[in-house]
Amino acid sequence: MLGFSSKTSSTMAIASAGAHILIIPYPAQGHMLPLLDLTHQLASRGLTITILVTPQNLLLLNPLLSKHPSIETLVLPFPAHPSIPAGVENVKDLPVGGFRTMMHTLGELHNPTVQWFQNHPSPPVAIISDFFLGWTHHLACQLSIRRFMFSPSGALALSIINSLWSDLPKRIDPNDESEMIPFLKIPATPAYPWWHLSPVYRSYVDGESADPISEFIKDGFRSNIASWGLIINSFSELERDYLDHLKQELGHDRVWAVGPLLPPDDDQGGPSERGGSSSVLAPKILSWLETCEDQTVLYVCFGSQAVLTNEQMEGLALALEKSRVRFLWSVKMATKGHEKADQYGMIPSGFQDHVAGRGLVVQGWVPQVLILSHRAVGGFLTHCGWNSVLEALVAGVPMLAWPMGADQFGNATLLVDELKVAVRVCEGAKTVPDSGALAGLIAGAMVEKREEMVRAMELRVAALEAIGENGSSFKDLEGLVKHLAQLPFQKS
Repeated sequence: MLGFSSKTSSTMAIASAGAHILIIPYPAQGHMLPLLDLTHQLASRGLTITILVTPQNLLLLNPLLSKHPSIETLVLPFPAHPSIPAGVENVKDLPVGGFRTMMHTLGELHNPTVQWFQNHPSPPVAIISDFFLGWTHHLACQLSIRRFMFSPSGALALSIINSLWSDLPKRIDPNDESEMIPFLKIPATPAYPWWHLSPVYRSYVDGESADPISEFIKDGFRSNIASWGLIINSFSELERDYLDHLKQELGHDRVWAVGPLLPPDDDQGGPSERGGSSSVLAPKILSWLETCEDQTVLYVCFGSQAVLTNEQMEGLALALEKSRVRFLWSVKMATKGHEKADQYGMIPSGFQDHVAGRGLVVQGWVPQVLILSHRAVGGFLTHCGWNSVLEALVAGVPMLAWPMGADQFGNATLLVDELKVAVRVCEGAKTVPDSGALAGLIAGAMVEKREEMVRAMELRVAALEAIGENGSSFKDLEGLVKHLAQLPFQKS
């Protein structure tokens, strides 16, 4: 049974005092869903919840609100900005410049939130907000309440992010994209080439002069470190050294590792509003998987944001064809009306005919948690987004790592080099794979009883124990609820 064990009566008694918490997610699917899953856990333990959301993303709250009608929503208009098209609120296909602008523009929600707070008869005692919303630390300070940063990324990735914005490392050679940047304070002293680092950070460092958006973003990340507490979607058995490092760097023990955060059990089928639309209905996907033998299917998906170029699509398709393995490929298509949309996400002509019966191609959303937990799936070719990583670990599925950007390179390091639960097959959002080499790696990775498969099953046990009663994440979640319920309230 997936998901946390039942709440304890002692925690319910504490939480029933009515502590009011304001949840502020970042409007991108990969950030929103784990925070909404955390919100489900908090509401199930009796806390009073309000979620701040902009209109276009209200739909993502429907499954949560149907389970918890007591949850209130604070719907604020998305702030106007000349560089962001009207109605664009979910950053799925925004370029780096637009992404930075999105983070900055959301800061305009500060004053409307203050007004709501001051007019509320029983306002919140704390804010829990995404780590891309560092400005909410200043909001909490103004309101004389606590801000808790929520990290949808793991502890290693967050350690790297904190180190970047605290230490501001630079390249010796400003023209060398491959120059290695070491992180000497982080356990195991990882090092990454410059182009692996956060594009938001690189754009800040490479800027010819300080601009308001860049300074706002830097202040936001540094405000994360100054916030009252950290809630992270990870678990001790997975990233113990990095969690200890974060406590040391933050200077306190108010760090709660509450992962893996997963949708409630009755969401495992994945209602369409949770993820999006699909060219193939979930029952048909499951029916196809039922025709396959155990652990013979490679699931291929690159998350909710990455769209492969047509050249990458061709390379991957040919590799899948050459590998002779069974596969289920979830293809993200380019946004309609997007400039150069015809250069992305095109399935090669004739490919589906060539692999008929052996492979299933789905354009759009698929019920990933349900797929990964199916007995037929024996491997996962992934971009190493943290949500996907945790879902694979809970399912006991080994991975083939193709990190694209953001925190994914650090995640791949953890999976391949430390945990030994994945093999690296490609890297980079622009890299076109060699189809022959990739085919060989795919075929080799689907061999039964390989090391990665054994380690995946071991980590599955550890993950389920962590969220089970008296597990490390269960205890951290209970401790978090107790801490929130006992916070003092001082209305400004």
